[in-house]
Amino acid sequence: MSAASVKKTPANAAKPVKKRVCKKAEKAETNAVDAAKPVKKRVCKKAEKAETNAVDAAKPAKKRACKKTTTEKKTAAATPKSASPSTLSPTERRRLADRVFATLAERYPNPSCALDHRSPFQLLVATILSAQCTDKRVNAVTPALFERFPTAQAFADAPVEAIEELIKSCGFYRAKAANISQASRAIVERFNGEVPATLEELVRLPGVGRKTANVVLGNAFGIASGFVVDTHVLRLSRKIGLSDEETPEKVERDLNELVPQNDWVDGSHRLIYLGREYCIARRPQCDACPLGAFCLKRP
Repeated sequence: MSAASVKKTPANAAKPVKKRVCKKAEKAETNAVDAAKPVKKRVCKKAEKAETNAVDAAKPAKKRACKKTTTEKKTAAATPKSASPSTLSPTERRRLADRVFATLAERYPNPSCALDHRSPFQLLVATILSAQCTDKRVNAVTPALFERFPTAQAFADAPVEAIEELIKSCGFYRAKAANISQASRAIVERFNGEVPATLEELVRLPGVGRKTANVVLGNAFGIASGFVVDTHVLRLSRKIGLSDEETPEKVERDLNELVPQNDWVDGSHRLIYLGREYCIARRPQCDACPLGAFCLKRP
């Protein structure tokens, strides 16, 4: 047989025949497989939110901190207590007081009232003016004030506005002018124009508290009615360790017990001198202070 007579076989005749897939059958098969899979539950967003809220409601509520309270706590933690207990026994504190005032008597042998005055009434007015004000400022104001109104009767008759105008630089001048005017009227009406010489009568006058009464009695009448506790004495008493109290009345009580009565007037002046010269509030000079060796130096 010749080569020409041999019939050529097509090249793709040896390849396997590709099975034709029916698209309809394939789709049916896919649907059957999907039907066999577990059905994914469709979640309703509204129901899911309600369920979450129910779970949150079941949890213990977290206490919301008050911003004000939190701020106060932080401030309290950052600010040291100004009157922390000194841990001194009564005997130790008395010894400390004896040493303090003996040292101050050597440093300031002849103390006197820093407020300029020529009469008990002038001292009363000057002391009222000295609240929240320096003695230097008061002494700058009182000469013109007392020249214009030399007596309690003159103050009582004067318009309050006229007093205000002369004491403006002392601060809180409206309240001070009102107190001076009312106290002057009371002195004229009840004491014939003279300042009373008892603590009980003085503290009944408008604008007169224990400190003012003690200043007037001690410096104008020579009567030691109580230790004078001004801002210097209040601060130094706690710092040195003479008292753990924070109010003038309670500090006065402690100092009255620690200091002999005949030293109440001069002792208060000496503590005031110390506060102005050495134990300055913002820049204390502890190295130079005569009490530096035994002062407790509390904040």
